Amino acid sequence: MTQLDVGPIDYLAVEIPGARMEGEGLAALVDLTERGIIRILDLVVATVAEDGSFAVVALTDLDGDGVLDLAVFEGARSGLLDEDDIAQSASLVQPGNAVAVLLYENTWAGPFVTAMRNVGAEVIASGRIPADDVVAALDALESTEA
Repeated sequence: MTQLDVGPIDYLAVEIPGARMEGEGLAALVDLTERGIIRILDLVVATVAEDGSFAVVALTDLDGDGVLDLAVFEGARSGLLDEDDIAQSASLVQPGNAVAVLLYENTWAGPFVTAMRNVGAEVIASGRIPADDVVAALDALESTEA
């Protein structure tokens, strides 16, 4: 893979109440990966104790139902996500909960960026609009149309 083929890299930290995974989010993640929309670079799940300490858990049967929930992502470690990143994410969640930290490449964008560079264009900026801002803007638009 050349530099030109790499899409934007993003991360998500998700708080999981009671450290219980229900499976719907995992199914969506598998689907996005299988369809080639994203590529998982790192996926780490950590439980947070009452004293704020955390422990990384193996990506196997996280909810104890006998089904290997995240086995498909076992070993997804690029080295880009380190212990400090996990600690910082764990500090954001309530004790007794878990945090899943996901680092992924937006593979859908790689071919587009490559095609644009092939004709002399360059990506000069990239960013993310917070989801809450998008929802607020759409809600405001709906209220003015009503």
